[in-house]
Amino acid sequence: MPFFNDINLNNWKESEIWTDSLWIIDKRDKTGKHDGFYHGNFVPQIPRQLILRYTKKGEVVFDPFVGSGTTAYEAETHGRHFIGVDIQKNITDQVRLKVDNDKYFSEIITGDSTKDTTFSKINKILTDKKKKNVSLAILHPPYADIIKFSGLDADLSNSKSLKEFLNSFSLVLKNTISILENGRYLAIVIGDKYTNGQWIPLGFYCMNEVQKLGLTLKSIIIKNMEGNRAKQNKEGIWRYRALSSDYYIFKHEYIMIFKKN
Repeated sequence: MPFFNDINLNNWKESEIWTDSLWIIDKRDKTGKHDGFYHGNFVPQIPRQLILRYTKKGEVVFDPFVGSGTTAYEAETHGRHFIGVDIQKNITDQVRLKVDNDKYFSEIITGDSTKDTTFSKINKILTDKKKKNVSLAILHPPYADIIKFSGLDADLSNSKSLKEFLNSFSLVLKNTISILENGRYLAIVIGDKYTNGQWIPLGFYCMNEVQKLGLTLKSIIIKNMEGNRAKQNKEGIWRYRALSSDYYIFKHEYIMIFKKN
């Protein structure tokens, strides 16, 4: 059994863990506490796979962009503790009401993940809970300025340029890595974007920011993008636009896995 998960290798053929680098997910899991109310949330199957693959029961999962709480609910379901941060108070208030702190703690913080002060609060939580570090970090940041999530200046989705977004994202990474246990894993769920007719490889820019901080890239998983709200019931229009122009339609996102050495 690997030291970083509870997978029973004596029964490996029956494992629910996906090991291929292409994930085809037909639809978003809406069972349990997942309701999909939040524009920009991601499918629960992604954090589920990452949590089962890279943590053991009783360890701590961290998410600096908690959003609608997808990762929080998966951590809770699978017996992991959780710490999450989001800059929007109305969002953290909703998630805080839904998590169950009975057996496994779920701490939801309203704050800015680029700030040291936010991570001082996280370190205090870890100390109070008698935990040294988090065992897995899952980051699903805004895809730069594609969707504006709030009117807050510090919200990464309000970055005025790609450089500003990456600088802020790098600060989040540094803070996250500071609480991540050595030898454990950080995952980024990210896509690319188009700007002024040009494909912007946002995922690879973000990958570069992680590598500059010394983490080892372990895998790049390609996940199909289905049910995008902006494209729902408009497939024909998007196909026509693509055929009449020189671009391809976005149908994928990346899940990038890194290891802290």
